[in-house]
Order: sequence, then structure tokens, then C-alpha cells
Amino acid sequence: MNTPHRRFDHTGLEILSEVECHKLLGSVPVGRLVFTQSALPAVRLVNFIVDDKTIVFPAPDGDKYRAAERGDVVGFEVDEIDLDRHLGWTVTAVGHLSVVESDEKADLQHILTLRPWTAQRDHHLIRLGIESLEGRRLVPWAERPYGDILRDGTR
Repeated sequence: MNTPHRRFDHTGLEILSEVECHKLLGSVPVGRLVFTQSALPAVRLVNFIVDDKTIVFPAPDGDKYRAAERGDVVGFEVDEIDLDRHLGWTVTAVGHLSVVESDEKADLQHILTLRPWTAQRDHHLIRLGIESLEGRRLVPWAERPYGDILRDGTR
């Protein structure tokens, strides 16, 4: 039985394929949007859905909405951690934000199960076009490499 080569980074974390990253991205309901606010980094929790190669989330008027109006490049991170067993994964997407136009917003709201978590009645839908997607996994101790990581990341 052939098993695909697993790739690890220099710290011993497994490097996830883009397919695995996309699957994990859609497996959790909340992520962290990383953007610039007044020339400083800002991180906000958002509930979201994955729509093909984009991430869509609701936002009221404010910093996230203004970032989308400008088409800012942002980061988006999701993860799952098992603190007791020291296992987990993280996936990071990078891309440009945009505001979903009104006609498409109406269509999306009928198809997607995305609802804002805040009390704001008027909200916008924001789209992050995924241009880069990468992830890492902390695997069980018995599966971790011990100095046998090759330069190309395989073992």
C-alpha cells in the first residue's frame, strides 16, 4: 500500500496540501480576519462560510467594511487545537477584500446559511478572494520527524 509522502517544515509541523487546507477552512464556523486599522494590525473574529474559492462574512459599517471598500489585502486564519493531546491545525488564507453587491447579496442570502452574530440589523456581505492558502498540522508524537526532514520537506 503506497502512502503519499508527508511534508514537514523545519519545526516538524506537517505542511498541508491546498485541498486539505480548503477542506479544513470550511470545517469551522468562526475565523480571524487580520487587517490594517489606522496603520496598525487588527484581528477580529467573524462567522463565515466558504463559497468556492472565496470566504464570505457579514459586517456592519465600520473598519472591516471600509477595508473591503478599499480592496485591502488581508489575512484570514482558522484553527482547531486539542490542548490535552497537543494536536491541532491552522490554515491561513490571504487575498483582497471586496463588498458583495446588493443584487448578489440577495441571491447569496437565499443560498447560504450565513447569519450575522451581532445585533446590527443592517449589514454588508464581505468577500475575501483567496489568492494564497496554506496550513500546518501538529501531528501525534509518534508521527513527528526526528531530524530526518529533508531539505524539500519530505521524510
